[in-house]
Amino acid sequence: MSEFDIIREIFAPLTANAPGAFNLVDDAALLEARDLVVTKDLMVAGVHFLAKDPLDLVARKLVRANLSDLAAKGAKPIGYFLGCVWPNNVKRASIELFARGLAEDQEHFRIALYGGDTTLHTMKSGPLTLSATFFGAPPKQGMTARTGASLGDDLYVSGTIGDAGLGLMALRKEFKFTTVDKASLSGRYHLPEPRMTLGAALAGLATAAIDVSDGLIADAGHLARANGLRAEIDAVAVPRSQGAAYWVAAQQNRWKALATLAGFGDDYEILFAAPPAMRRSVVMAAKASRTEVSRIGSLTRGDGVLFLDENGAPILVPETGYDHFKSER
Repeated sequence: MSEFDIIREIFAPLTANAPGAFNLVDDAALLEARDLVVTKDLMVAGVHFLAKDPLDLVARKLVRANLSDLAAKGAKPIGYFLGCVWPNNVKRASIELFARGLAEDQEHFRIALYGGDTTLHTMKSGPLTLSATFFGAPPKQGMTARTGASLGDDLYVSGTIGDAGLGLMALRKEFKFTTVDKASLSGRYHLPEPRMTLGAALAGLATAAIDVSDGLIADAGHLARANGLRAEIDAVAVPRSQGAAYWVAAQQNRWKALATLAGFGDDYEILFAAPPAMRRSVVMAAKASRTEVSRIGSLTRGDGVLFLDENGAPILVPETGYDHFKSER
């Protein structure tokens, strides 16, 4: 198979709803002149997903990781550009499976492929490497930036924290979960749910927001630093799933276990700040978007992140989150 066969036969059909992509017969796409919110993520086999993961799920995780960034900005997704570097021995069926995953989530999120590039590693050992640039329309209230929060603002997070990290642990058989919990947690690892509806509902309400991809504590630190403040998080208030609660109960040190959960990556939830006067509005936004939201702390004077136990004492955090230049998965 040739590069151009792959583009024409497998990826060009993904541009059906993107007239400006010209069915991938051109070297560039034409986008309407408008304000756009743009984000880019890389995913590498063995780093962001397991090398043996089904490629349709890998494709959907790539889509959803990028959409999570747009969700935190309150943006409505439009489309994306895709770059793929395949192992030298890749089979056509593998690429077709990857494209089917893309097509499934394109339909679900109403987006389209606008262009990109594809090539092979020169060696068989080269890992599958994926790059996607997603773009969307900002809300009429304006993009929810990482900056904009004030001293005393509440901190909230959507969903539950630590599930994807426990899912990876389950897939590696590092802890024996119940059958139901293993399925749920590994599902969170393979197929995160970007909080698109919540992000849109928070536009004009949240003063600052970030998606939780590197770990709750790490991303709280990023948000706090961008605003020149400190994040104080109540460990007990951080929402946990049934599977996470089961795992915490099995650990010798409860506080260390809660800190570990808050340091796992790949949650793809939204962490955001809002003034205390907006608490009722936050509850209404969560209800309207059918998304669970928990108030977990506040922004105070200082820097960094304080992860606090039930008595308000700081908990030692072994790993604040994932760093691509330091961590190994």
